[in-house]
Amino acid sequence: MTGAATDKGTNPRPIVGLIVPPAAGDVPPEPPILYPDLDFRARGLALPRLTPEGYDAVIGRVAEKAAELKADGAIAISLMGTSLSFYRGAAGNTQVLDAMHAATGLPVTTMTDSVLAALRALNVTRLAVGTAYTETVNRALHDYLTAAGFEITALEALHLTEVRDIQAVGDADLIALGIRAAKAASGAEALFISCGGLRTLPVIVPLETRLDLPVVSSATAGAWGAAKLAGHTGRADGYGRLMTL
Repeated sequence: MTGAATDKGTNPRPIVGLIVPPAAGDVPPEPPILYPDLDFRARGLALPRLTPEGYDAVIGRVAEKAAELKADGAIAISLMGTSLSFYRGAAGNTQVLDAMHAATGLPVTTMTDSVLAALRALNVTRLAVGTAYTETVNRALHDYLTAAGFEITALEALHLTEVRDIQAVGDADLIALGIRAAKAASGAEALFISCGGLRTLPVIVPLETRLDLPVVSSATAGAWGAAKLAGHTGRADGYGRLMTL
């Protein structure tokens, strides 16, 4: 777990709980950069690989981690793993939300819900998509987005399964992925980069400038959704169109 060491009874900043895939349970870099006026705390699930079998091995621990975060003073909790929340479809996402809420009684969300809210806030439906995932997970994402009313005009992927490999993807590769997806798309209204482990914050503005499209990523939308759940406006100047809403 990471986060401010201030006692939860005297901490002036609202505490937001994050359930994250890596075992170490570190707070992802994006939330505290975007929202330094919030205190983010995290618990890790030790996700072995980004595969359905890997997700199945850890999804049952989400409620336990949520309860730990409530005990640490969290006033709102998000499951910060996109594929963890979409791989079983909308019903699976609802089950996770219900389990988190039952364990805590707090406002809860998932990274998938935050992504959908971000896309709807931008009023876009036709998407160019870039992902970290392999074909099996990409199919689950395609089905989830389509069922939610979005049209995927192109999908490009890095075909990764290891958390450490995903976190090691650099800015140049992320920009190349986004450009490849946008070029393959027809009439896309936005670019969506899926996987919370991809460190996309530095490439959002460069991609928006180059493509003249809003860019939503799991990492930035996840931070935005978690912040709004805790009562924050979600705005953060200098980090792309979503953060201006």
